[in-house]
Amino acid sequence: MGKGWAIALHGGAGDIPLMLPPEKRIPREEALRRCLDLGIAALNDNKPPLDVVELVVRELENCPHFNAGRGSVLTYAGTVEMEACIMDGKTKMCGAVSGLSTVVNAVSLARLVMEKTQHIYLGFDGAEAFAREQGVETVDTCHFITSENVERLRRAKEANQVQEHQAVERQQLSTRQP
Repeated sequence: MGKGWAIALHGGAGDIPLMLPPEKRIPREEALRRCLDLGIAALNDNKPPLDVVELVVRELENCPHFNAGRGSVLTYAGTVEMEACIMDGKTKMCGAVSGLSTVVNAVSLARLVMEKTQHIYLGFDGAEAFAREQGVETVDTCHFITSENVERLRRAKEANQVQEHQAVERQQLSTRQP
């Protein structure tokens, strides 16, 4: 019989194409492995599942290779509007936030919405104000903007297409194929 738990993990929208150059593909794969190992270790230590979810998602949000937190897909205007939600499977309580531009870990703020308010969802200025009230770590918006996501937005605008994480890289790879 198994351990009684399983982990499903993804790094956001899109995939990691095998034809992606190793200098771009390997760091993404290593980050996912690190997140998976972190989650397994926490579950093996009998941490509550909600704590494990938050821990792993925070790690993804802190990694610039994915489209959450640092490395977020940018709006057309080149700004960051992050979102996150979390749900407790036992109680069915949930919390969600969106429109964040300074909160380091959106998932942790979503959890605070779930646990400390009568609300399910807070957005934009209200969510940012709640983050400050709760003492949640915030940083300047530039923290979330990487050269890679700026370049991704530039290519999407140039191609006049909706920006998807990795979509432009996949398109470039497929056009390079003989």
